[in-house]
Amino acid sequence: MSAKQAIEAPVVKAAREPVRRRVSGRRRNLRGWMFIGPVVLGTLIFNIIPVAPTLVTSFTDWDGLSAPKFSGLANYKEMFSGHDPLFGKSLINTIIYTVGYVPIGIIIGIALALLVNNRLRGMAVIRALIFLPYVTSLVAVGVVSRWVFSDQYGIINAILATFGITGPHWLGEPGSAMAAVIVTAIWANMGFNMIIILAGLQGVPESLIEAATLDGAGRFSRFVHVTIPFLTPTIFMLLILQTIGSFQVFALILVMTGGGPGDGTYVYIYHLWYQAFTLRKMGYASALAIVLFAVLLAVTWIQNRLSKRWVFYQ
Repeated sequence: MSAKQAIEAPVVKAAREPVRRRVSGRRRNLRGWMFIGPVVLGTLIFNIIPVAPTLVTSFTDWDGLSAPKFSGLANYKEMFSGHDPLFGKSLINTIIYTVGYVPIGIIIGIALALLVNNRLRGMAVIRALIFLPYVTSLVAVGVVSRWVFSDQYGIINAILATFGITGPHWLGEPGSAMAAVIVTAIWANMGFNMIIILAGLQGVPESLIEAATLDGAGRFSRFVHVTIPFLTPTIFMLLILQTIGSFQVFALILVMTGGGPGDGTYVYIYHLWYQAFTLRKMGYASALAIVLFAVLLAVTWIQNRLSKRWVFYQ
C-alpha cells in the first residue's frame, strides 16, 4: 500500500460508516415492520377504515334495508336534545361500571401477580387456572353467573342460607345487578391483568430490591418505593386498555340482565345495539358509535396527560 493510500484509507472508511449505519437501520426497520405489519394492517382494515362509512351513516336516516336518506345533524340533535332519555342513562351506567370495574380489577391483578411471582412447585398450574376464565366465552361466563347469582337456586344465596341469612335478589335490583355484573367481569378478566402485571414484575431489577433490603426496608416499603414505580408504565397501559374495554361491555349485560332491571344495567353499547338491531335505526346507532369514539378519545387523552404526574419510565 502506498503512502497516499495509507493516508486516504481511514478517510474512505469514515465516509462509508454513515452509509453502513443507514443501511443497517433500514434493515432493522424493515424487520420491525415485518413483525408488526399484520397487526397494523388488521387494525387499519377492521378498526380504522370502518370509521369513515360509520361517520357518513351517522348523518342519514337509514333502517339498514332501504336506501339511506340524508338527515344532517338530526341524529345528533335527537341524542343531545333530551328526546332519547336512555342515551344519558346508558352513559351514566357505563361510567358507573367503569369506575367499579377498572380500579378493582387492576388491584386484584397486582395482588395475583405478586402471589404467583415465585418458583414454587405447581405455580404454573395455578397461573393457568387463574388465566382460564379470560379465554372462556363471555356468553358461557354470563350463563354461569346467572346461576351463581340466582335468588332461588344460586350458590351464593345457598351459602348465605346455611348461616340463616336470606340472600337478596341479586339480578332483580338495579344496584345489586350492576354489582353482580362488575364482579363477574373482574373474575373473567383477572387472568389478563395478572399476566400483564407479572410481565411488568420481571422488569423490576433484583439489585434494587436487594439494596433496599440491605438498607432495612421492609416488604411493604420495598413494594411501595421500588416495585410500584417500576410497574407504573404497565399499570398505565392496563388502565388505558381496561377503560376502553369497559366502555364497550355488552356480552355480559346481554346474557345476565338484558339491560335491566329497570334500566339499572342499561349500558351504552347495549343501547347502541338496541337502536340498531331492534329499532333498526342504523343512522342513529352510527351517531352513537361516533360519540362513543369521541368520548374514548377524550378520556384516553386525559389519562395520557395525567400520566405524566405518576408514570415513571426508567
